[in-house]
Amino acid sequence: MNPRDLRLPLALLAATLLAGCSHDDAPATTSTTTPAYVAVARGRIDIEGGLLKLAMPSEGIVVSVGAHEGDHVHKGQLLVQLNVEPAKLALDSALAEQQQASAQASALEERVKSANLRASRLQQAAKAGAGDVQSADDATENAQQIQAELDNAHAAATLAAQKVAGARYQLDLRSLRAPIDGQIVQRMVQPGASVSPAAGPIFVLLPDSPRIVRAELNESFVGVVHDGMPAEVDDDSGSGLAPLKAHVLRIGDVFGASTLEDDPQVRANSRTVECVLSFDQPPATTLRIGQRVMVKFDPKQTTASH
Repeated sequence: MNPRDLRLPLALLAATLLAGCSHDDAPATTSTTTPAYVAVARGRIDIEGGLLKLAMPSEGIVVSVGAHEGDHVHKGQLLVQLNVEPAKLALDSALAEQQQASAQASALEERVKSANLRASRLQQAAKAGAGDVQSADDATENAQQIQAELDNAHAAATLAAQKVAGARYQLDLRSLRAPIDGQIVQRMVQPGASVSPAAGPIFVLLPDSPRIVRAELNESFVGVVHDGMPAEVDDDSGSGLAPLKAHVLRIGDVFGASTLEDDPQVRANSRTVECVLSFDQPPATTLRIGQRVMVKFDPKQTTASH
C-alpha cells in the first residue's frame, strides 16, 4: 500500500485522540455548597413562666395534705388544709355582729316610717288650722333624728358585712388550692408541720402548659435569626429522637453569659441572647423541663400554620 494512502486515516485518528484528551482535561464545573443552617444554638425545654412554687398564704399547723409527688391536680383542688378553728371563731363573731347590726337597722326603718307618717299628718293638720304648728315641727325633728340613727345603723351593718368578708378571707387562707391544672413535681410538707408564708414553698407545680424552647443564641448569630424563622429541635443527649419542627417566638434584647455551655472558658467568654421558640405541633413524646436540646435555624423551611 502506498504510504500516502495511510496519511488520511492516521490524521483522523490523531485528531480524534486529541479531541478526547482535551475533553477529559477540561476543568470540572465548580459548585458552591450552601450551609444547611444559618445558625445553631444550645437550648433547654421549658414552659412560659416556669414551674410554680406554691407557699402557704397563712401560718398555722398542717392538718391534712391532699396531694403527693407525681399526682396530677386540677384548678381549685385542695392541696393543704391548716387548723381552721381560730378562723371559724372569728367568722362566727363577725356573723353575730352583722346579724345584730341588721336587726337594729330593720327596727329603725320601721320607726322612721312611723315618725315620717306622724310628722306628715301633723304638718297637714297645722296647714289646715286644725293642729299645733309646734307639734308638727317637733314631729318632723324627731323623724329626722330617727333617720340619722338609721343611717348610722346602715353604716354599722356595712362595717359588719366587711368584717364577715374579712373573716371568710382569713378562713380561705387556711387552705392551699391548686391555682391551675398541673402535676406535683415536689412536695415539702407533712401533716403536723408548722408553716407560714415566710417559710418558702411547700409545693412545686408543673402547669399543663405547652412546652417551649429557651435557646442561647450566640451574638454572632443575632443578625441572621428573626421572629417567625423556622427551626429544628434535636435532643442533645443523643437519644435518637426525631427532630421536631419549631419557630422563633421572640429574641431577647439583653446579652448575658451562657448557662448551657459545658466548657468553662467558652462559657465565660461567650455572650448570648435568649431566643424563645414554640413547637409547630405538640410533641408526641414527653419533653421534660430542663431537657437539653440543639436548635438549628433553617430559613429554607416552611413554618406550619399557628
